[in-house]
Amino acid sequence: MAAWHRAPAPIDPDLPSADIRIGYARCSTLGQELDSQLVEGLDTAARKGKHGGQPPVITDDMLHTVLRRRALSESVEQIQPDLFIPTGKRKGQNPSVASIYRALAEPAKREAYPEAVEQAHADFPALTGSEVPEPRTEAKALTTR
Repeated sequence: MAAWHRAPAPIDPDLPSADIRIGYARCSTLGQELDSQLVEGLDTAARKGKHGGQPPVITDDMLHTVLRRRALSESVEQIQPDLFIPTGKRKGQNPSVASIYRALAEPAKREAYPEAVEQAHADFPALTGSEVPEPRTEAKALTTR
C-alpha cells in the first residue's frame, strides 16, 4: 500500500528560510535552462558536422605508414621518430609510442569484431532518428526536462 504524502506547504515570505527556498527554486530552474541550452548547442554543432574533442594525433596516412612498416618487421619505436603530428598544439613533434599503439589497436578491433562494427553502423541512424539530427522544438525541449 502506497503512503500518502502531503503536498508541500506554500512558502511564507515572512519566514527566515523563505529566501533560501525561493533562491534554491530559482537556481534549479536556471540549471534546467542551461542544460537545455547545452543540449541544443550540441545538436546544432552535430548538424554542422562538428563534434567535441581534439583531432586525432595519428592521421589515416600516418596509420597507413605504420601498418606498412610494421609488415616489414619494424618496431613501433623505430617508426616513431619518422612520424610528425600535422596539426594542433604539438604540430611538428613526434607522436608518442602509446598513441601509435592505440591507433594500431583500432583496426585490430575492427578486424576482430567486424559484425559488431557493421551492426553499430546499421543501428546508428535508427538511434538518432535520421542521418542528421533535427533541431528540437520548444515543446520537445520542455518535455525532456
